[in-house]
Amino acid sequence: MIGILAALTPVFTVILIGFAVRQRHLVPDAFWAPAERFTFYVFFPALLVTSIARADFAGHDVAPMLMASVGGILVVILACLIPIRQWLRPNGPALTSLIQSSVRPNVYVALAAAAALYGADGMALASLCLAVVVPVVNLVSVLALVRWGKGQSPAFGWRGTVWPVATNPLILACLIGLALNVSGLGLPPLIEPTLDILGRASLPIGLLAVGAGLEFRAVHANRSVVATATTLKLAVLPAVTFLLCLALGAEDLARRIAVLLATVPVAASAYVMARQMGGDTAVMAGAITATTLAAFVTMPLILFAL
Repeated sequence: MIGILAALTPVFTVILIGFAVRQRHLVPDAFWAPAERFTFYVFFPALLVTSIARADFAGHDVAPMLMASVGGILVVILACLIPIRQWLRPNGPALTSLIQSSVRPNVYVALAAAAALYGADGMALASLCLAVVVPVVNLVSVLALVRWGKGQSPAFGWRGTVWPVATNPLILACLIGLALNVSGLGLPPLIEPTLDILGRASLPIGLLAVGAGLEFRAVHANRSVVATATTLKLAVLPAVTFLLCLALGAEDLARRIAVLLATVPVAASAYVMARQMGGDTAVMAGAITATTLAAFVTMPLILFAL
């Protein structure tokens, strides 16, 4: 437990520093949006390309990990659409935010924790798992927003549904890294150190932005939906993923990575998608804040239980 806390404490400390910096107005509020955008489009893709391109996947059976991760997401989404929807009876926009906040992982927290806990191998496996999980979550989120988002039309079209997923820079970076890895080409000598420099900036800026985006007052918006989303994301999804890993025979490190990715809080990008496509932004902001704060406690406990 001490080792897990020692690994995760710096991750959450950087998040708290980001919150304090914004509260104290040490940088202008206008700084955060372009910083996060630059991280999303430049720094983080560079980290994904290098970590996947260099990884040695030969000694790992990754299929059970990937199937368990996707299976856990699908089980939780079905729970949102059938029993929980009947119980809470949220309106359409709130339902879309419930779905997003129950399954969308914060990739910055995920990779920072994977690197701190399990080193380069852990980061590589986490990157590969995210290459599958991110497009699945994005596709499901877009479909839900098209169906139930405020002002959205079911006739949104395949282009509007698939294009945001196909052009996601994180997905493209994972595919490029995987292509370089499988082909044996590796990273070109001059490009590799450049990507290293860019990639090193991704996690600190990404984690600071997570902290800067916390909105404590938003937790009180539609408390029942926010509480349900937090429970699904931080307790139900990790439990289902763990059980599927056991059933599918996932190896030890792969199982730990799959559960780790399931335990992380909701990504701030969920708020942007909710705002752009008619989701409930108040619920989304509340879920992001609630899961981030609760993860300070739940992540160490769940990972220790493994």
